[in-house]
Amino acid sequence: MCVENVPPPSSRVTRRGVLAGAAALAGTAAALSAAPGAVAAPARDSGRGPGTGAGPTGDLVVEGGTLLDPATGEVTEDAVVVIRDGVVHAAGARSRTAVPKGIPRLDAHGRWVLPGLIDAHIHLNTATEARDAVRQGATSARSGSTNFYQDIAVRELARQAPEQAPRLRAAGVFVTPDLGDTVLADPDLTPLARLRDGVRSAQALRRVVEVNLARGADVIKTRVNERAGLPEQDPLTQVYSYEQLSEVVAAARRGGKGVLCHSYSERGCDDAVRAGIRSLEHGVFVGERTLRDMRRRGTHFTPTLTAIAGMIGDADPVLDERGRTYLPILKEAVRTAHELGVPLAAGTDSSGGTVEPIGREITLMHAAGLSALDAIRTATTGAARLLGVERTAGRPARGFAGDVIVVDGDPLADLSVLTKPRHVVRAGLPVRD
Repeated sequence: MCVENVPPPSSRVTRRGVLAGAAALAGTAAALSAAPGAVAAPARDSGRGPGTGAGPTGDLVVEGGTLLDPATGEVTEDAVVVIRDGVVHAAGARSRTAVPKGIPRLDAHGRWVLPGLIDAHIHLNTATEARDAVRQGATSARSGSTNFYQDIAVRELARQAPEQAPRLRAAGVFVTPDLGDTVLADPDLTPLARLRDGVRSAQALRRVVEVNLARGADVIKTRVNERAGLPEQDPLTQVYSYEQLSEVVAAARRGGKGVLCHSYSERGCDDAVRAGIRSLEHGVFVGERTLRDMRRRGTHFTPTLTAIAGMIGDADPVLDERGRTYLPILKEAVRTAHELGVPLAAGTDSSGGTVEPIGREITLMHAAGLSALDAIRTATTGAARLLGVERTAGRPARGFAGDVIVVDGDPLADLSVLTKPRHVVRAGLPVRD
């Protein structure tokens, strides 16, 4: 793809230029402005309000359903949710809520209404994947990294066309020893291709973090162990030490960002938590001592039960065995974490073109020992705290995002209804199948 009327690149690529390239990779022109050959500057999310982005927002009344507020557990029958300019203007019993005339209405009689759900660990590489996520109820999300900054483009797509993508916290590219083709994601990364041992030195680790920050990443993603989803790798093998992880965390903090860390082994989880990460991802073999440390530090736990359960039945016997072995261990870790008061966040770890419904992660949280309400909180209020949007997402309350889902039954009695929402509303705009 060629873009006309753009001056030759400087020695440092601007964030604007990278966004244009990422938009092309994501298969969307939503980040492009209406002017021919021009590139729209990113509309950064201030966090002050969900309806302040550059894209359109909607007015809508969702009426007649049973409303659940996960923060309080309050259930309100025959409720209305009034959304103006993409933000909840009022929510409560119809008898006590003024409903304006002349704006569209969505009939929720006989159904339940909840705030839009949050997927705290997902890989969105294309516009199609972004649409699939929001259609399945994930109206907000946190990226688990992409290879070529596609998630930053998806974040901009979400601002320009809210009904096509979740509100997103982007992670940029993975801070990992072997970048592979990701060295081509940005010219500032290409010098790292000369490193014989990969991204391991303090200088190299800082470089990847700094490039991510320069490109507008909201969070930083790194790892302490190899992958469980690749049969040739051993997820208990540690690839970064405590000292190396501390370098990543320190570099991220200088940019005002937190770190999510892919972790499996007991020692790896402990090293990551002691290094100061913001959230532990996967964490199958995390020990109780580390969980207690996480509670003390306020470190979140995103177990991605969906991804682990998804290995069961895989055609590769190594992956099938891992799934069957790891899932009960991880469920026990989740139960212990919850009992100790470790903050939990729901994430599917969806990738590779298949987007799993965040509702499935909620059902697995429940299967791990959480009550139905507490399981719902992991994908609403709990995940919102992790993403730093606890004042704008995760509740159907005045001033919060006009994101709701409508489901066919009582989720407190049957969480599976969350896997197939009847209706999804994003910033006051109905999401179409």
